[in-house]
Amino acid sequence: MTKPLLEVKGLTKHFTSKQGLFGKEKVVRAVDGVSLSVYPGETVSIVGESGCGKSTTGRCILRLIEPTDGEIWFEGENIRNLDGAELRRARRDMQLVFQDPFASLNPRKTIGQILEDPLIVHGIGSAAERRKQVEEMIGIVGLSKQQLNRFPHEFSGGQRQRIGIARALILRPKLIIADEPVSALDVSIQAQILNLMQDLQKEFKLTYLFISHDLSVVRHISDRVAVMYLGKVVEVADKKSLYEKPTHPYTQALLSAVPVPDPHQTTQRIILEGDMPSPANPPAGCTFHPRCRHCMDICKTTVPPLREQTAGHWVSCHLE
Repeated sequence: MTKPLLEVKGLTKHFTSKQGLFGKEKVVRAVDGVSLSVYPGETVSIVGESGCGKSTTGRCILRLIEPTDGEIWFEGENIRNLDGAELRRARRDMQLVFQDPFASLNPRKTIGQILEDPLIVHGIGSAAERRKQVEEMIGIVGLSKQQLNRFPHEFSGGQRQRIGIARALILRPKLIIADEPVSALDVSIQAQILNLMQDLQKEFKLTYLFISHDLSVVRHISDRVAVMYLGKVVEVADKKSLYEKPTHPYTQALLSAVPVPDPHQTTQRIILEGDMPSPANPPAGCTFHPRCRHCMDICKTTVPPLREQTAGHWVSCHLE
């Protein structure tokens, strides 16, 4: 049986905040016990409302944000135990594509310098060899080597995201965490970037952890989907099972809100009452129970475990 490339166990990230000079410290449970496996060559997407903790999860996996607790296993090695040069070595195989392609590029550097920087940091090749790799990579993402002497502000949003993808790929990583990589782009450009990412996945045998709130995009690119709510994973399933037979009430509500392109097809929208609770003061029991139409007494007191209801379909819910 194939072993996971990435396995996250009980990942937790709590932030502390203080109100005023003498205020009491509050603990914000941004990520609260996330467990997830990603197998080589597949695309696993994390979806959920803004503020549910999906981006924090991605950054904790790369240790851009230091987790509070949990294990992060990459190729059989717990990277939470790594430091300094060892962590840098592991990060060579784990790269991030950011949501905002403009903010993630240094405005003072040319595109050629931006793409060469990762190679310099990891001590790869001579100056001539690095230049050759940069020219090759810019062509792979659909831009020309004549553009390498330009600065980020001279490119469109879609072009900048291509540059961001090129920077992530320049080290030939095994895993790419894509944090809402198309949410800042026009719809027509979104399709181009998604198709590019899928082509690159086949060419370089990449594994993706794709973070998004757009369920239409997720359906297009994913093999499996994990649904997050208030820092917890509430449902994990393969794409077909999740979209055709969602089990968790939150997943059902999310999917009911996806626009349908056929004007003659009607869908019954599930309206969630109230706002998502604050991660600084989460409700007892199931965190979704204040907004759930199926809420039972047990939901208010007992946290439902993530259980496998059918093969490969995991749900955290007291409903059978």
